[in-house]
Amino acid sequence: MKTGLIAEKIGMTQIFTDEGIQIPVTVLKVDNCSVVATRTEEKNGYTAVVLGSKVAKPQSLSKAMRGYFAKAEVDPKTHLHEFRVSDASAMPIGQVVGPDIFAAGQLVDVTGTSIGKGFAGAMKRHNFGGLRASHGVSISHRSHGSTGNRQDPGKVFKNKKMAGHMGSRRVTKMNLKVHDIDTSRGLIYIKGSVPGAKGSIVYVRDAVKAPAKA
Repeated sequence: MKTGLIAEKIGMTQIFTDEGIQIPVTVLKVDNCSVVATRTEEKNGYTAVVLGSKVAKPQSLSKAMRGYFAKAEVDPKTHLHEFRVSDASAMPIGQVVGPDIFAAGQLVDVTGTSIGKGFAGAMKRHNFGGLRASHGVSISHRSHGSTGNRQDPGKVFKNKKMAGHMGSRRVTKMNLKVHDIDTSRGLIYIKGSVPGAKGSIVYVRDAVKAPAKA
């Protein structure tokens, strides 16, 4: 099990093959991603590496975080994330990690924070069909209808699908295909869409549920 990557979502574009087939891709940029700390079985009970991305201004960090980076003798980073690995000793502190840890054609899992859409109704949030357009329904065509029960049990159960805040939550899309990588510019081209808005931070790792190769 190898480490993943911290990347910034640049946006979406399209790539055309030699046969003229259009492929939608999401462009991710890896910016100064390096190892900041390690976790070992003897000291922490598990094995992992902590990666940092984007160089931060020291004055923008707290005194505790400045001391954390000074102790590790690495440049201050804006974003930190921990990835489980099989052998943390193979990745010393300060080692730079680039998009070349992935290969074109492999499957990856991408985790990010979905775009927040604010308060949304049941039709938009849960794809409800809504009420009838006529025959007695008055000014409540997009409502979610009945939510509770009769006298027994006489309550609305938890996790009932209703109107509420939509988006702005942690989402992982699995088994996405790496279309191509550009090591010189630190770019990864992922086929299809990934969670998050433009400029948001996402975490890319090897697919954990990739189908076994025949």
